[in-house]
Amino acid sequence: MVSATHAYQDPHEIEARPALISALRRASLAICTGAGLEAGWLPMLQQRAGNARVMPGARGMMFVADGLTLIEDAHHHSERHAGHVHAAGNPHIHLDPRRYAAVAEQIAQRLAEIDPADSAGYEERFKHWHEAWQNRVRIWKARSSPLFGLAVAAEHSTFAYLFDWLELFQVADLEPVPGAPPTTSHLRKLESRALDDPPMAVIQALYQPAQPGRWLSDRIKRPLLRLPSTVTPDGPTAQPEGLFEHLLVQFLGAASRPISSQ
Repeated sequence: MVSATHAYQDPHEIEARPALISALRRASLAICTGAGLEAGWLPMLQQRAGNARVMPGARGMMFVADGLTLIEDAHHHSERHAGHVHAAGNPHIHLDPRRYAAVAEQIAQRLAEIDPADSAGYEERFKHWHEAWQNRVRIWKARSSPLFGLAVAAEHSTFAYLFDWLELFQVADLEPVPGAPPTTSHLRKLESRALDDPPMAVIQALYQPAQPGRWLSDRIKRPLLRLPSTVTPDGPTAQPEGLFEHLLVQFLGAASRPISSQ
């Protein structure tokens, strides 16, 4: 299995590297998020790979968002000129463990279609995985109760599904408009609003430049959480179970800190 991206790379902007082209050329199944997330790089990658099995409409080309209900993107669609506006809905679905399970089921079904000789095996492996996953989700949700109703400031809508699942509320976006880098004037406006009612934390993905988040965090005296938005190449967050555990622990730690501390 080859991954086109990882937690230290912006998923909106993937480079068509020779190794990635070669991997797609050999692939029997390519799995993408969909909902326009790959629109800026996937067509060129498919063209260069020249693999009919993973061309649009082929059984080996899978967009998992097509089978899911997406939440509305946080930004108004009239700002579509500004950058990463998700007109089809927010595509960052993998940070909701409930939707994650639905995606896993889709993948198991597609694998069974492509490899019917082992269809029973895919079904059985998914069943065992799903039981264990659902148990983890119940435990995580029970542990997350101290987070209910808390506010956060974050950059972009990367963590929107995770916030939705944990019942956190993103009350501020470090981006002045979707896809545009934070500006000093915009951050000062956020500072002014947040001083009276500080959020639990300022949250950024690992691939986003740290300076804007650090500036706002320092000004409002709340922790800056720089978090993986997907699995990492190695370490405890290299697997989904470790990723969700890490995210939950980070949020709980931030929530336990008094407002006056930094």
